[in-house]
Amino acid sequence: MGINSEKEIEANLQIGPTELGMVRLYIEGNGIDIPMDFDPEEAEEIAEEIRAAAARARAMSSKGPKKG
Repeated sequence: MGINSEKEIEANLQIGPTELGMVRLYIEGNGIDIPMDFDPEEAEEIAEEIRAAAARARAMSSKGPKKG
């Protein structure tokens, strides 16, 4: 499964600080729980990557569908 593969899977994402000063991304879905902890610097890098991806996605969607 790649980044462009669509799946009919539902999941919840929670993001918040832990008692140990980490940032946790917690993914919960159909029989799976995935806690992922990052130090604050890593979390900021991930946030920057998400912002950059959002900007690229926005630019792609504003160009409209490609004609082939």
